[in-house]
Amino acid sequence: MAGRPRQPLEVIKGKGRSNHLTKKAIKERESQEQAIRGYTDNIEPPSYLTKTQKEEFEKIAAELIRLNIFSNLDVDGLARYIDSRDEYIRVQRDLRSMKPTRTVEVELLGKLTKEKFLNENYTKLQRAKNLLFNECKAAASELGLSITSRLKLVIPKVEEKKPETEFDKKFGGV
Repeated sequence: MAGRPRQPLEVIKGKGRSNHLTKKAIKERESQEQAIRGYTDNIEPPSYLTKTQKEEFEKIAAELIRLNIFSNLDVDGLARYIDSRDEYIRVQRDLRSMKPTRTVEVELLGKLTKEKFLNENYTKLQRAKNLLFNECKAAASELGLSITSRLKLVIPKVEEKKPETEFDKKFGGV
């Protein structure tokens, strides 16, 4: 399907752009959105997470539930985010303890000289760190963990209704 991603009905209403929807279409969308929202009755950390990862899972899941943007269907996505974030932190620590270059004594024309070479392990870890960062960023965005993704998910407040004018009384919602 080409075009813009479909926005929730409440977002459309909050932006004041629901004029193009009929009452029937609004009711249909409300029922569809309620059906796909998902339940929050079985949210538990997966068994493959470590003890500290499970604690982090509980903390983040509670916040996401409080924001009404998390359901049973999102459990595995949050677990993958936490796991990849932990891996990212481990790789980052390893990189900090490693030097990007290594010095090797080389004999050239009978003289010993010190030459600097690129540390292959450092570059491999750097690539792994970048991959893990991108994985974390994508998962965080999907779950609403970044401010920009939350701004896309948050439902704008509907403005107070103005009193009906004489035109509205006569012609209704035209």
